[in-house]
Amino acid sequence: MRIALGIEYDGTGFSGWQRLSHGPTVQAAVEQALSFVAAHPVQVTCAGRTDAGVHGRCQVVHFDTEVRRDLRGWVLGACSNLPPSVAVLWAQPVAEDFHARFSARSRRYRYAILNRPVRAALEARYVTWERHPLDARRMHEAAQALVGEHDFTAFRAITCQAAHARRAVLAVSVRREGEQVLVEIEANAFLHHMVRNIVGSLLPIGRGEQPVEWMGALLAGRDREAAGPTAPSSGLTFIGPRYEAHWGLPPEVSLAGEAA
Repeated sequence: MRIALGIEYDGTGFSGWQRLSHGPTVQAAVEQALSFVAAHPVQVTCAGRTDAGVHGRCQVVHFDTEVRRDLRGWVLGACSNLPPSVAVLWAQPVAEDFHARFSARSRRYRYAILNRPVRAALEARYVTWERHPLDARRMHEAAQALVGEHDFTAFRAITCQAAHARRAVLAVSVRREGEQVLVEIEANAFLHHMVRNIVGSLLPIGRGEQPVEWMGALLAGRDREAAGPTAPSSGLTFIGPRYEAHWGLPPEVSLAGEAA
């Protein structure tokens, strides 16, 4: 039996999603909890790995087991064995050919910037602080140059191990909500540090240090050194993947308008 889970986590105290031989990871915590519930070793496959300090709103994973548990048992059993910063939101049986990574049609991230003169206290774990006033409208206009399929070498980490830098950005928006500026981006897949590098290049545009056209020029130039710095991990949240509706997953991770 194959089961999919939706997982929420605060990435602050973790060395990222992927299991490592050193340091705490979200994957290791999830696998340990599920292994306790299943009474056998469990390995999970995720929709998209996140870096150290990056949060997850609805990460999707799948695992295989022959053990029979009701769905409530998987959720509550896992949660009772997870650290407070990780929670299983839902469990759903899926077809044997479902794959958390390869079945995903897109992935979504949100980057939160606290834009005020004083640093954050209550929200410090979930935002990046920018003291200088930002023009969200200019940032949004500049970001539209990224929509479509492009070579994103300019926004790719040097350590990125992807076979190529071509990705398709489906939508990107920048908007202000009170003291926060929110950058949201959806793509078929992402390169290592891609969102954080994009945000690092949008910030000079928002501050008026670079023209709106700079983002398009960076994209065309394919030069990582010419682009802005990598924005901190604290402001980044993996909102989750999207799947075709026929997989029967919850609405928050399903594409709208498709027949089940």
